[in-house]
Amino acid sequence: MNGRLLGTELKRSAAPWPGLVVLAGSLAIFFLIDGIWWRGTAGWTAHWTPMALWTRSWLLYWWPLAAGFGAVYGLRESRSRMTELVATTPRPAWRRATLSAAAMAIPLASGFGLPTVVGAVRMALGPTTYLPLGWLPISLVAVLALVAAAVFGMGIARAVPSVLTPPALVLSLLMTCMLLQQNAEEKLPSAPGRFALLFPATAQPRQMLLTLSASVDLGQALWLLGLLTTGLALLSAAGKRARLLAATPALAGAVLALLVFPADVRDTYVVDKAAAAMVCDGPVCVTRANSSHLPELATHGREALRRMRDALGEQAPTEIRENTGLRALGDHRELTGGVVLVDFDDPLIAEASGDGLTRVLVAQGLVPNCAARTPWESGGLADVPVQSIAASWALGDHRLQPLRTPDAYSQLSWENAEASWAKLTALPAAEQRSRIALAHAAALSCQDKRAALTGETSP
Repeated sequence: MNGRLLGTELKRSAAPWPGLVVLAGSLAIFFLIDGIWWRGTAGWTAHWTPMALWTRSWLLYWWPLAAGFGAVYGLRESRSRMTELVATTPRPAWRRATLSAAAMAIPLASGFGLPTVVGAVRMALGPTTYLPLGWLPISLVAVLALVAAAVFGMGIARAVPSVLTPPALVLSLLMTCMLLQQNAEEKLPSAPGRFALLFPATAQPRQMLLTLSASVDLGQALWLLGLLTTGLALLSAAGKRARLLAATPALAGAVLALLVFPADVRDTYVVDKAAAAMVCDGPVCVTRANSSHLPELATHGREALRRMRDALGEQAPTEIRENTGLRALGDHRELTGGVVLVDFDDPLIAEASGDGLTRVLVAQGLVPNCAARTPWESGGLADVPVQSIAASWALGDHRLQPLRTPDAYSQLSWENAEASWAKLTALPAAEQRSRIALAHAAALSCQDKRAALTGETSP
């Protein structure tokens, strides 16, 4: 392929526009909208694998649009009525097809890759020290998906040279992708859930330790290579028979992909074992992915364990560990009496430092919250007043110290907490200790902690 011709194609055609749309659209989404992708350990710039999954999740829109842009680009010969003239040139059809495909591929790959580079630079300048290689296949398959969709769209437009081809292609791919992904966990009558894996868009990440299964990456790469080959074949096909045969690579790629894909769509995402490996400093352990938090957490964790031992005696937790348990949204955390579970997605823990971190750890150990506190789940915030009471008591405060600043919506809860604090501190010391132990037991069994603390009911 002649570099001069490729340069001319890029300068004088509409080929760069799809890449500019993907680039501007991705950056606009990330930087102009204060979305969930800026929060938690699964945020766009928090860790490498979530970064790759976030950028790839937008393929739900970019993938159909890339096919549509390719179809518009593929109509240029028929619109200008140059099909017969171009066919008479001595340059082989496959070389013309390769030149056009490259002119579309380079801007699209660059437009998708630059937001990934921006995210990588932000992480390199941040506190993240864990650098896995598993994020690379996720991003590379996404680039292949965009290029394959654009080239396939070009081929379809050449085979069906109608102004309706681009919008029909975009709408059909978009609707099919959304339908299959919506029903990925329950089989449709005509399309089992794993057919959704043929569409390269990923779900928006919610848990930092999850990554795409290697079988999904491999299967999608096979299918997309087949689709790319079909697009190139359609671009260079000269007759009906050649166009029919051009569908063979895409069909073969789809069949191979379905054979490689996991049989159960719930195996699409797996735990990154290297990222989930524990790194410990005495009784305090975090995952390797969050090892940058260990020095501060270990220092204040030991003090928190000492305070809890003074409060609960032999019933006190003896370890502090990062929570790595997988659960569905809305499910309770699995609590154990001997371990304080730390979630770095919990805003109280994420925002705490110094003595404030000690206070949060004491609260979490004495009366842990069953409901999770994450950027997308706030059920555990209802436990903050009771946790504040327990932490203030264990740390010897003369007044109730809230773990977070009360707002107008929680005013009644904090008024009840002040009343509970006064009732607790008015009791004899032995009775106070007994009430804290009852609240601890109630928390572990996900019962009413405040009632146990005030003696209103038995846990």
